[in-house]
Amino acid sequence: MQADTLSTQPGAHSDVDVLPVVHWEKGVRELLGCLNPWLVRDWRTHLVPGTGEPVYLPAAVADDLNCIVFAHGYFNSALHELAHWCLAGAERRLLEDYGYWYCPDGRDASQQAAFEQVEVKPQAIEWWLALASGRSFRTSTDNLDGTPTDNQPFRQAVQRQAARYVTDGLPARAHEAVKQLCDQFHQPWPSARCFVELLR
Repeated sequence: MQADTLSTQPGAHSDVDVLPVVHWEKGVRELLGCLNPWLVRDWRTHLVPGTGEPVYLPAAVADDLNCIVFAHGYFNSALHELAHWCLAGAERRLLEDYGYWYCPDGRDASQQAAFEQVEVKPQAIEWWLALASGRSFRTSTDNLDGTPTDNQPFRQAVQRQAARYVTDGLPARAHEAVKQLCDQFHQPWPSARCFVELLR
């Protein structure tokens, strides 16, 4: 599958507005060219640079592809959405956005704590994917307009989980994605020392 012809692929989700290639962030073409052949072949799924907010869309009919839609052609958005997909179980992957309700920016302290709790593992995997791609990574609390909170405990939780994946192993799909990205972007397999420094 060519990364720049997603909008014309048979089986592509008809509800997705694909961002024109000219607006993709540098490296996204290589990212999609690396991952989408594997995703389509093994999982009937592909990463799609959308024009709006990120969303996961399961196939509407048998011949469609599931779509992991990431925001505005941004490389790190693709990694973040892929990380969520790597963790979603088979039943979750049959549901739009895996059946989760997203509480938007503007969360109070208790809503933010709940948001951060479910973001630890995805962001830990995103860190691995970023290292495999030769990219920088920062944790995201995604609550600019909400109640100010101390995000250091969240950053520490992401760091601990990322390091735990060194000893316990990544989930299977995350492991395969990291492997493919390391090969594509000529990066070493992440080691424990990659996760020593606390993220900002």
